[in-house]
Amino acid sequence: MQETTNAQATQPVKDVYALVTERIVAQLEKGVVPWRQPWIDAGMPRNLVSGKAYRGLNLILLSMLGYEQNLFLTFKQVNDLGGKVRRDEQGHMVTFWKQPEKKEAGEELVEDAERRRSILRYYMVFNISQCELPEKYQLPEIEPVANLVCEAVYENMPNKPPIRFKEQQAYYNPLQDYINMPKQKSFESNDAYYATLFHELMHSTGHYSRCNRKDLIEMSEFGSDAYSNEELTAEIGACYLQQLAGIPSQFEQSAAYIQNWLLKLKFDKRLIFTAAGNAQKGVDYILGVQGDTDEPKTD
Repeated sequence: MQETTNAQATQPVKDVYALVTERIVAQLEKGVVPWRQPWIDAGMPRNLVSGKAYRGLNLILLSMLGYEQNLFLTFKQVNDLGGKVRRDEQGHMVTFWKQPEKKEAGEELVEDAERRRSILRYYMVFNISQCELPEKYQLPEIEPVANLVCEAVYENMPNKPPIRFKEQQAYYNPLQDYINMPKQKSFESNDAYYATLFHELMHSTGHYSRCNRKDLIEMSEFGSDAYSNEELTAEIGACYLQQLAGIPSQFEQSAAYIQNWLLKLKFDKRLIFTAAGNAQKGVDYILGVQGDTDEPKTD
């Protein structure tokens, strides 16, 4: 027994970037775009005990599972409630950042102004449908997703860029800091108009006067890493805003579209982390809310 324990102790720590990217890639290979999975009917993914919503990449990871209710617990939380996880049920990954005393074998340190010397780790959670909880414990009703007024999203955005209607194409000009939109009547529906506007608003959050996102500044070359990062950031953020505004998903999910992201994600295991994190920051900025970077605790 002691030999087994020592052998396990020397195993390299799993590459969390690769593990998560594999899950995203697996969904794309099934023809499912994970960041376009709605949570309106099931509620925004949140921890049952703390009540805190999962954010950024964890929101994508948990909402794409397709549960009837997006309520999750850790194994310890289930036990503390006097319940148990049903036999043969598998947990689901939730990522978090840890500041270690020293780097362990196989782990990658990330150093930047926000994370300092941080390591990406993960723990497992279980959906309530995977658990047996005491009858005395009453599950909360699913909280309806806030139905934002689409026009108010732009009007209430702090330091918002002006919108111009001079050309029949939608784009954000980072040098002059304005959004150009085709006139609203030229769209097939109001939902289509606001879905496009949300995408351009997300680009605008990269401006130095807002979130100061370097990928926006460096995205001039089509197909570059910066371009891919920025486009995925804008798309994920726009999807968040559409879900919060109750806009139905009307996306093209062609084979070519899916194949493009498959190639990008397989080549860059950090892409989905960067994009999802930046998207959450951009959405927080647009909605004027203070971002809570902490995920629900594991204990």
